[in-house]
Amino acid sequence: MTDPTQILKDFKPAKEFFIGIDSDGCVFDTMEIKHKECFAPMFIKHFNLQAVSKYARETWEFVNLYSKTRGTNRFPALSRSLNLLRVRPEVIARNVVIPDTKALDKWVARETKLGNATLAAEVKRGNQGLEQVKRWSEAVNAQVEDIVKGVPPFPLFRKSLIKMTEKADTLVVSQTPAEALAREWAEHGIDKYPKIIAGQEMGTKTEHIKFSAKGKYPEQKILMIGDAPGDFKAAKGNGALFYPVIPGREEASWKRFYEEALDRFFAGKYAGAYEAALVQEFDASLPEKPGWAR
Repeated sequence: MTDPTQILKDFKPAKEFFIGIDSDGCVFDTMEIKHKECFAPMFIKHFNLQAVSKYARETWEFVNLYSKTRGTNRFPALSRSLNLLRVRPEVIARNVVIPDTKALDKWVARETKLGNATLAAEVKRGNQGLEQVKRWSEAVNAQVEDIVKGVPPFPLFRKSLIKMTEKADTLVVSQTPAEALAREWAEHGIDKYPKIIAGQEMGTKTEHIKFSAKGKYPEQKILMIGDAPGDFKAAKGNGALFYPVIPGREEASWKRFYEEALDRFFAGKYAGAYEAALVQEFDASLPEKPGWAR
């Protein structure tokens, strides 16, 4: 079986700098439409949550949009959403049975490439506990393909990308399925700029940066751009720098990047107090606990 990460391991620098770029919520304003119109409705449908749909939707959106787990892979996000929903007083009061996550958690713990292909292989091997998860995930992909169209990159991203590629090799570093990434980047004519578009099939974001950049560029010349704590973790797990696209302030974030932050990165003046102030602002923008649990 071909190793899907090999393309990253074989990648050779052509420029002085490396910039990894997340996609959903960072480049494209697709997080809201994907989670509210695709993920949440299929969450309610496939896990029989109709009786508590209001709370199921609110929980899903908190986990995936409005908390420190924003942008995480769909399968750990599914587990967290079900487990948070299970202990909500409103759900308990209605005697709604929330599916357990034992089979899902075991699979997530041992599988590094969390995608539909590895999930389908696991179910085919006889793991019946994941059949419901597989149906849900496939339904989500179908909804995304059907609904998510015509969402352009955030203003100033295209100009920022062109400016990046003058001195940096760029890579898409995402937990979105590769098929959706390729479609979205091609739709807006920006797929020609990144050297590789890496999705969930190529491993975690931390692995994407590790395989493609770590040891190939000096750490101070590697930057990850993202809108979620997982992006920050991927950067720092490789000793790299991080630029936050702050949820709810995306346009202002790209303006600051284009006019100021990118030049500082190229000039070697990004690390230290400047980066720390941006990270502090980013960290304050996403809560850890849901409002109903405080």
